[in-house]
Amino acid sequence: MSVEFAQISIEPAYRKVAAAIGERIVDRSLREGEWLPSETELARQFGVNRSTVREALRELQSAGLVCRRPGSRRMCVSRPQHAAIAEGVSRGLALHDVTFLEVWEALTLLEPPIAGAAAGARTRADILAITTACGRFAQAAGTQAAVVHVAEFFRQVGRATHNQVLSLAQEPLLQLLQPSLRVMIDQVPQARARIAAAQRRITAALQARDCEDARTWMAKHIRDFRKGYEIAKIDLKVRIRA
Repeated sequence: MSVEFAQISIEPAYRKVAAAIGERIVDRSLREGEWLPSETELARQFGVNRSTVREALRELQSAGLVCRRPGSRRMCVSRPQHAAIAEGVSRGLALHDVTFLEVWEALTLLEPPIAGAAAGARTRADILAITTACGRFAQAAGTQAAVVHVAEFFRQVGRATHNQVLSLAQEPLLQLLQPSLRVMIDQVPQARARIAAAQRRITAALQARDCEDARTWMAKHIRDFRKGYEIAKIDLKVRIRA
């Protein structure tokens, strides 16, 4: 029996250049804020055309690893913002046909411990940001603004943990939560009042540094979303569109 081999993948030169630069950024040989050499110099070092370097830099820029500062033609090292990272994860989850139920179940597991951790780690500045998010939700005129401020409340509680992994873990779920919240807030008259009340109780627990109370009220808050979905007759098994 003859042995068959898979075809060798020939990677474009710009991808190799992007991978080489990206590796230096990830291993911190090139740190955030450092300038990259000019396109001409990079082309000389890699032994490729400037057009190849330019395409490599575009790929790195799309990944959030480099950016061009205003007034400069050179690129400098940057790092992807949380929202940009989360957007890619959200899109990937949507392409894997996740449902509203799966997102809600994930939030029930993730958000109460985040609230508990935030109660122990929060600063005065965190409390101010969380209180501001509460106020903006209470004053939101339209549904879209209300939904944005609900997500921002969760986001500020996550930031109060001072744990970047937790903040990054919750962000894709918050982005996927918003479509169902828009429907629920529109169709359930008491939704806004219940959300505002829960936010106040969670904020009070955070101010008191009461980790257990913060966990308990966050868990109640998330469970209340499920009740709202049922009242609004939202099918939680429907797949989410990014």
